[in-house]
Amino acid sequence: MPDTGEHPAKDIAGRTDEKDISVRADGHEGASPLIEAQGLGFHHPGGRWLFLGLDLSLQAGEVLAILGPNGCGKSTLLDVLLDIHRPQEGQVRKQATCSFVPQFFTPPFAYSVLDIVLMGRSTHIQTFGTPSPQDVAIARQALADLGIDDLARRDFAQLSGGQRQLVLAARALATEAPIMLLDEPTSALDVHNQDRLLTLLHRLSRERGLTILFTTHQPNHALAVAHKTLLMTQPQARFGPTATVLTVDNLKQLFDIDMIRLPAQFNDQRFENIMPVYATQLGACHARIRPPTDPKSVD
Repeated sequence: MPDTGEHPAKDIAGRTDEKDISVRADGHEGASPLIEAQGLGFHHPGGRWLFLGLDLSLQAGEVLAILGPNGCGKSTLLDVLLDIHRPQEGQVRKQATCSFVPQFFTPPFAYSVLDIVLMGRSTHIQTFGTPSPQDVAIARQALADLGIDDLARRDFAQLSGGQRQLVLAARALATEAPIMLLDEPTSALDVHNQDRLLTLLHRLSRERGLTILFTTHQPNHALAVAHKTLLMTQPQARFGPTATVLTVDNLKQLFDIDMIRLPAQFNDQRFENIMPVYATQLGACHARIRPPTDPKSVD
């Protein structure tokens, strides 16, 4: 049998199992999944299958990273898991409510940042009711958890794209839902705020037992926080422990670019990074951009 590159390796919880056994992030085996998809298939009317026969299963406290190229169906998968789209095949089972962090959100009216985060408390407030002091305290704590409590009185529409993403993450956190789904939550963030958000996701899974699913184009984000990874390869997606699934061979097939795995050490901590190898770094890009023509030099 050819070497697929999927060798047994320790995942972030220290397990070395080759198969994807049912183990929670807290080490308890056999608990029923909090969110599960079996044989999932979806396509838009008249379009190709975005995914088919897709399986995934997550228990309380587990983090899933979903990787794939543009247009492969990552955002659509989240919509299916949220019951926004109905799959043509398979089924989704959820044992708890979900919160969601979209890539983009433009409110129809002017709202303060605190008002946006308080929208996450809507399911806890009676119809025609107003937020209680407890709701306001929870919203402010969510802002503090993201390190953006100083933005509470700012107009949401006047924030940068990265600041908006952090506010939307705070809104999802304020819902207190046991399952959180995030669609490319770091796409507009600088590296410092990427680290801040990833650290929060790690804490939420470990300290509060949240089950978290997020899409990303960055393999290192999966290495940093994800117990499991889903690669949206065609025709069959790959799902399993991050250390088993996230190989350079699998990523090369997924993104159609060479990848390398680099060991690193910082403050006596050993870890690995995965990096793409760009054609320009190998001198393989010979195309040159011609300078603009000076109209005065043309006869």
